[in-house]
Amino acid sequence: MPLVNMKHLITHAYRNGYAVGAFDVVSLAFLQAIVAAAETARAPVILSLAETRFEEFDFELLMPAVEAAARRASVPVAIQLDHGANLESAVHAIRLGCNGVMLDASHDSFFDNVERTRAVVEMARACGVAVEGELGYVPGVAGESPAGALSYTTLAEAKGYVERTGVDFLAVSIGTVHGHLKDKPRLDWGRLKEINTALGIPLVIHGGSGLSDEQSRKLITLGIAKINYATALADIAGERIRAAAKAGAKSHAALLAEVRGAVSAEVERCLRVWGSAGRAAEVQAQCQPWLNVEHVVVYNAPTLDEGRLRALMAEGQRQLATIPGVREVVVGSVADKSARYRHCWLIRFASAAVIDSFKRHPVQASFIDRQFNAAVADRLGADYCIADQRTGAATLPLSSAPILTSRDVSV
Repeated sequence: MPLVNMKHLITHAYRNGYAVGAFDVVSLAFLQAIVAAAETARAPVILSLAETRFEEFDFELLMPAVEAAARRASVPVAIQLDHGANLESAVHAIRLGCNGVMLDASHDSFFDNVERTRAVVEMARACGVAVEGELGYVPGVAGESPAGALSYTTLAEAKGYVERTGVDFLAVSIGTVHGHLKDKPRLDWGRLKEINTALGIPLVIHGGSGLSDEQSRKLITLGIAKINYATALADIAGERIRAAAKAGAKSHAALLAEVRGAVSAEVERCLRVWGSAGRAAEVQAQCQPWLNVEHVVVYNAPTLDEGRLRALMAEGQRQLATIPGVREVVVGSVADKSARYRHCWLIRFASAAVIDSFKRHPVQASFIDRQFNAAVADRLGADYCIADQRTGAATLPLSSAPILTSRDVSV
């Protein structure tokens, strides 16, 4: 089953009375454990990468493995940037392969939170990417003791926030915290019920590690469709490492031998408690696959010498790569000198939604009008969805999109 549209995934959970688990990925061991648990439980899952934990791992190095694991999984998977710091973080995460982003501006004033979140929504929507916002403050950091005062989400602000930002999901503060709890959290059930009734969109709980099974199930009946879970997994991994060391393990492999299995068992337990186990097939049937799009342009530039041609290619790569939703820009020239078109651009889009937003983007328009059109005499362009590499499944239907084409050439 391919990587799937995150909005479809969470909306399905919201409409069908269960919650999708969003589990923090901090290493390959955690990544393999989470996916293995989801496959065993036949459950959809979200691979979460929190910017607040980037000191623990290299985001750019880990993301290719995360995307590869998601695309080869046999259950529906989405990938989310969690606790993104700003718009630039969201753009970067989409470029690396995330198909959901969460902006954490909950520590800002209501007005600033709205303005910053709205900018992320505008950008992400043009990429087809789902956005989670947060209102109210859930204190603490995963794996640590909570710091700061909890600030509850209010009904009035929740309504205004969703209306003004257009977020797809809302993380609410009703009594949970990130990190370790000394006591069982005291949740404001009435507040959550009012927010859910008023908004009618999927709600999210951060700080899921401190919840009892009974609390989790009740949260789901009141609109929670996504539960973030991190601290408990970190604690379990730490316990297994300490136990192995106490038992005499010396090597790195011996110390980590039981971590993957222990983390996987806890993830599977959560998926079953939250009601997502056994739902993989129905979710897959109702979720659109998340397929990258390859924008292909072939052209001739007979008036340019090699130096000027390379300069044009380099400048195009530099400029077009800054457009949100563009994952990669590759340029090249033919090996076969008999080919009609001598040069090419291969521009990878995060999704089909980027086709139109790329065409309208001022950076693209400026480059084409001022530099590309003046140098190129003959060209063709088209967009192709990239099929699932494991199954070869049919691509999404797309009409041709002549983005970098001359006025007298149709595609």
